[in-house]
Amino acid sequence: MIQQIRYVVPFLVVSLVLLWLSCERPTSPPHPNSPPDTRLANIPKDTDTVFALVTLNWSGGDDDGFIARYQYRCFTYHLVPGTNNNWALFDSTSWTDTTASSVTIAFNSTEPLNRQRFLVRAIDNDGDADPSPAEKILYTTRTAPPITRIATPIQNAVVLVVDHVTDWWSGVPLVFSAVDPTKGGKVVDYAWSADGGPWNWLTDTSLYIPPNKFKPPLDGMHTIKVTSRNNTNLVDPIGDSVSVRLMIPPFDKKVLIIDETDEFNNPFITFGIQDSTVDQFYADVFPGSVSWDFKKNGMPPREVLGQYKILVWHADDVPAVVPHKISDPRNIAVFTDYLKVGGKFLMSGWRILKSFAYYSNFPFTFPRGTFVYDYLHIYTVDETQIMGDCLGGVGKPGSFSDFSVDSARLAFFPYDGKLAQVNLITKMAGFTEILYSYKNADNSPFVTYRGRPIALRYYGTVFDAVVLGFPMYFIRKDDAKVMAREILQSLHVN
Repeated sequence: MIQQIRYVVPFLVVSLVLLWLSCERPTSPPHPNSPPDTRLANIPKDTDTVFALVTLNWSGGDDDGFIARYQYRCFTYHLVPGTNNNWALFDSTSWTDTTASSVTIAFNSTEPLNRQRFLVRAIDNDGDADPSPAEKILYTTRTAPPITRIATPIQNAVVLVVDHVTDWWSGVPLVFSAVDPTKGGKVVDYAWSADGGPWNWLTDTSLYIPPNKFKPPLDGMHTIKVTSRNNTNLVDPIGDSVSVRLMIPPFDKKVLIIDETDEFNNPFITFGIQDSTVDQFYADVFPGSVSWDFKKNGMPPREVLGQYKILVWHADDVPAVVPHKISDPRNIAVFTDYLKVGGKFLMSGWRILKSFAYYSNFPFTFPRGTFVYDYLHIYTVDETQIMGDCLGGVGKPGSFSDFSVDSARLAFFPYDGKLAQVNLITKMAGFTEILYSYKNADNSPFVTYRGRPIALRYYGTVFDAVVLGFPMYFIRKDDAKVMAREILQSLHVN
């Protein structure tokens, strides 16, 4: 009996509870929503004087829910001139929504001292905002916009162009820089514009402007502008600009000979040779050509180069102290601009390839990025010894004729009627053709020179280049005429 009572009593208790719960009873009204609370971190401290770019952090809490988002806004006051504490409202922003708990703001700070009032408020899941937003007062010092300057191209420069981007020509090169004069300021963005077109913002200060960004016609005068922006969102209001002449090369003339040969550079081989004699030699070898005296006039300007189908550069003296000037990077920059837009190039000279690595031991391997590697597709070069040994060259069968050295011009020591210090091309890249190979006497002790390439042509997608590892002036004139004619024919220069 006692055992049965133990089971019945709990059952009755549960039943009574369920009955009580099922009965209707009055309910209390819900508690009103409590607004959230917002707090700002103490870095930077209130009333601190700081740089205009400020990072502010905050937090929020809600006793009966959770924080859904935040809103912040700013007020900027400038000190009234002639007063110590009178501030005039200059600028304000509307409330900005964010789910983050920090923001980096570039405060407006155009005056020597600026009062910044920052407010932030939390908004809870019921949409209620903190009725008393957190507030911080800061003072910021004056900031100034950056200063932007163009380095390349220079004012009124002539730039050789084509009407489309190619493997070698990416557009008009533009190089510029910008500095921020404010302590703590930093330039973060740059922009360029062509012919009044839209600003193109980027993070680089070196680029190529494609030809389609210029207003037609492409051939003619154009304007390039640049500007920059710093980390306080101030933009250079002036920037910099240049007017340049873009020139599509007409290539309407045949041959320009650039004469770098110094007849007085080495007394062993130049005694009695006049500049006019060398000039006449090349005029006869390349009929109808125009000569440019490099020693007197320096590097021809781009607008001159662009008129000619081919440049023939000769440096036929021995560079006894310094390399030939063709290897000067400033000169390379000019004639490679000509090549990139479709020009053709032939160079000859005594130790001509040696000049591009004059202070290095030979054999020498040219690294990627050098003119010889990139534009001539020549990798490794050697040089024969200082005693005369070369009698001439064996031309590529069916394309180029053999040639002989003019022994009368080399009849003195240490040459004994033969060429010395000839550059041998021992390793080349693809798209090249060997034009001539080294020839010496059957009884010469320098058998390793025999048959090595001494002249090469590069077949490019945009330009062609020929390099002769020997001075053209010191081969027989009749052979030189044949050589010039065959090279021009192979380059399709009519």
